[in-house]
Parts: sequence; C-alpha cells; structure tokens
Amino acid sequence: MRAVVLEDHGEPEVLRVTEVADPVPGPEEVLVEVVATALNRADLLQRRGLYPSPPLAGFPPPAPEIPGMEFSGRVLAVGDRVADAVVGEEVMGIVGGGAYAERLVVHERQLMRVPRGVTVADAAAIPEVWITAWDALVAQGGLTSGRTALVHAGASGVGTAAIQLCRAIGAHVVVTASSGKVEACRELGADLVVDYAIQDFEDAAKVFTHGQGVDVVLDVVGGGYVDRDVAALRVGGTIVLVGVMGGGRTEVNVGALLPKRATLVGTVLRGRPLEEKIATTRRFAAEVLPLFDAGAVRPVVDSRYRLEDVDSAHARMESNANVGKILVDVQP
Repeated sequence: MRAVVLEDHGEPEVLRVTEVADPVPGPEEVLVEVVATALNRADLLQRRGLYPSPPLAGFPPPAPEIPGMEFSGRVLAVGDRVADAVVGEEVMGIVGGGAYAERLVVHERQLMRVPRGVTVADAAAIPEVWITAWDALVAQGGLTSGRTALVHAGASGVGTAAIQLCRAIGAHVVVTASSGKVEACRELGADLVVDYAIQDFEDAAKVFTHGQGVDVVLDVVGGGYVDRDVAALRVGGTIVLVGVMGGGRTEVNVGALLPKRATLVGTVLRGRPLEEKIATTRRFAAEVLPLFDAGAVRPVVDSRYRLEDVDSAHARMESNANVGKILVDVQP
C-alpha cells in the first residue's frame, strides 16, 4: 500500500509517499481502507521528531513511522472476534498514528459510523477535533446549557468544533481569533469574538459575563495565556489545557487561582490507554453523532490535498492560514 513514512525528520519536504506492506488486523481489530485523513498540530511535531507515535497496530516491530491521527474510510476486513463491524461499512475514528496511508488497523470499538448527511471523504474532519472539543468542554469541563465557555484559536479545527458544540447544547461561547478569522467565527455562531491582537480576552470575557467570568476555558495555546485564563474564569470554573502552541512553560499566579477554587486540567487524547480511548469514543458517538445526523453541526473543511501533496498541506497549517480542517484525500 501507499503510505507517508517518516524516514527522516525536519521540514515538510521529508514527507514522502512510499510503498509498505499492508497492516494485518488482530482478532478484535478491523482493517480499514482509508478514504481521507486530516492534519493536526501533533503531526507537525511528529514530522520534526518531537512527538513520536506509539507502536502502530497491525505492524510487527519495528513498524514504519506513519503519521496521521484520524481517518475516514470503509471496512475491508475484520478479525476473528470482531462482533459489530461489517465489511463495506463507512467508518471514521482516531488512531495513535498510521492514518497517512491507504490502509490502517484499529480496534473495532474505536470505530464510529459516518453521520448521515456527511460524505465519507469529509468525515475525516470530525474525529480528532470534535472528540477533543467535546471531551474538554463537556466531559472534563462540565459545560452545560446556559453556561459560558472561552475557547482560544476559534478558527482552528478544535475551535470550529467547539463553537458549534457550544451552540448545539445551549451554552454561550466567547472565542479568540486573529483579525482575518473573526468573521468566520461569528458565522459559526460564536457569541463574542475577541481579536487577540487588539483586545484583552480576559476583560472581554468579564464584560460578556457581567463580571462573573466564564465557566470553562478550552486552551490550545498555553504559555502566557494560562495566567490570563485564570483572570477570565469564574469562581469554581475549570481551565482545560489541550495544547501548548504558545509554549510549555509559564508563570501562573496561584494566588489568584486559589480564591477562585478553580480546576486546572491538562489532557491529551493520543497518549491515553486503549480502554480510555474506547470509552471516550463510545460516549462521544452516543452524545454527539446525533447532532450531525440532525444537521445541527457540521465538519468545517478549510482545504484538501492529494496524499502526494501532503507537504503542501503541512505548509498551509504552519502558515496558520486555515479556518477549520485541512484534509488529505488518500484514495486517488
């Protein structure tokens, strides 16, 4: 099969398509023909040698290093103990790596059906960012109807999912974005969009909530934002940190954190044990996929590239020009 194998690390030009053996599913695993995959910031780190993927399912060690954390496609074959997956079924899901390839292997319980009204090619824009947004805001942040979330990088994949999710569950959402992406966030349904270059988001969030502060912060930036997140938070609120685009080290005024009786959560999706990934996936499928079926939410696709042009896709993400997901069409 064709796959992007990292034989070196560095700039986008190290991404090359080569031929590798097909992965082989185990007894409880499914072989999927990948129709499309999507880019995530972790892919850029992995390409630079800073975030290696765990061992790939279906390959004997040492497995080739194939990036890609989410996919959509069709079931090609199933293991002996697989109970639910059906050959030919359109599916999507998350993996630790291996999605930049024509085929991959995944545990059957990590598969989700492609929602009604979404093409299998566009469904690759759903799994990673939508599960991340839902897990951070709802499962860990406790966001419910009538409450308010602050979401950083509102035009990112996670951000565009978070805006729609908040609206769908009846929550209010304040987002930060660059000036060129403000209108896109408004069109998705953000209640307030803060241009971070000219406005202080903590002050804007306080004004929006009549001085109370927001209930949940979804932070993909980290760095100096964390201390400002505390200022924007209400008493008893939660900050969920899912990325460190702005840096992994910072100073936080814990003297301001304590009287707010706040919770600071650090979380990742990729490194969780299989059992936790399965539990998170099953709950997400039950609670959120019906919103796609009803047309209440949709995947936001910025652009799409051929597998052979994955280096150009990486360059676009690194330019921070995208609004929503950058997809890679694996099947020609």
